[in-house]
Amino acid sequence: MNAAVPAPSGAPQVATSDQIRVMVVDDAVVVRSLLSRWIEETPDLRLVAALRNGREAIEQLDRTRPDVVVLDIEMPELDGISTLPRLLERRRDLIVIMASALTRDHAEVTLKALSLGAADYIPKPTGEGGVMTSVAFQRDLIAKIQALGHRKRSRPPLPPYARRTTYAATRRLGGAVQRAVKWRTADADETVSGQLKLRPFAPVPPRVLLIGSSTGGPQALTKIVSHLDAVTDTAPVLVTQHMPPTFTTILAEHLSRTGARPVREAIDGEPVLAGTIYLAPGGKHMRVARRDGTAMIVLDDGPPVHFCKPAVDPLFASAAEVWGSWNLAVILTGMGTDGTDGAAAIAAAGGSVIAQDEATSVVWGMPGSAVHAGVCSAVLPLDQIAPKVVRMFLGAKP
Repeated sequence: MNAAVPAPSGAPQVATSDQIRVMVVDDAVVVRSLLSRWIEETPDLRLVAALRNGREAIEQLDRTRPDVVVLDIEMPELDGISTLPRLLERRRDLIVIMASALTRDHAEVTLKALSLGAADYIPKPTGEGGVMTSVAFQRDLIAKIQALGHRKRSRPPLPPYARRTTYAATRRLGGAVQRAVKWRTADADETVSGQLKLRPFAPVPPRVLLIGSSTGGPQALTKIVSHLDAVTDTAPVLVTQHMPPTFTTILAEHLSRTGARPVREAIDGEPVLAGTIYLAPGGKHMRVARRDGTAMIVLDDGPPVHFCKPAVDPLFASAAEVWGSWNLAVILTGMGTDGTDGAAAIAAAGGSVIAQDEATSVVWGMPGSAVHAGVCSAVLPLDQIAPKVVRMFLGAKP
């Protein structure tokens, strides 16, 4: 049985209590060793085990006590999708990142893993060298482990019976609204106060819905899209989710099964019409442009934005130019700051922006960045976003 891989010679890792404890589970010895080395070379991470299959991961779980598990999908004896629920059954707060090849079969299994409780996934690069030569793969893997691991340690997830209630004392400051916000949970009589600078909503009902998401996005989108039928009856919906090719194809198929309206990858040059949810295809930025008075989809093969392709900013910024105050943008859970600049453009054009709150976000990077930039009109838990959106499109006052 494989145990933890020792630290590189000449660079021993000194364990500290604030390090994120990481378990790597992959049957390929080269990949397992490479991921282990990257983790051990990162000061705030600690490798506690490097194992070759799910059976070993389950056996070692209690002894090694990882915060984060990087779990391969295809392994002998017990594969990743069979291992995942067994790990989470024993450790409900465990963060699991699925490692997946860029194939249709793996994309389907990965989305299933996310629905079963995996926090995120990392696509393995293909081609000559693959994992061994991909700087982007190393950067993304370490960033995901750090973001998810530190969130777990600093803010453990609220239990199911916890509730957040927002009380707002409002006063206008110039063009914005300043609100004192308090959060209370039902399991502990604790109150945390802070200041959020929120903008007023646009005075007219929106006519276009834009959604941007990343880490945790597929799970969040599944919950939101299933409640948007009243919106899609009269308005187009455009979604950018940070995902590679093939994965967005499977995501579109999955989301189509959750609501009455079709969800599909956008096609370059097609008109934007009500009744369809357009998903940015992996590997392309999705923008909109007006041609002969009609809003059209434009797929852009330009360089990544915020290391992402597709990115949210190109969609939001182009929509601000085309539709102005008709836009309602929603920024869901995700790492990084993508979406903030585009949200600022939407706000400047008279549109409105809603951000998912921290408590229900897998990672409060993208929505948190937009909130702190002062471009949002509301910060809501995930289960309150779709009802709010529907009310706004039906003409209810904000």
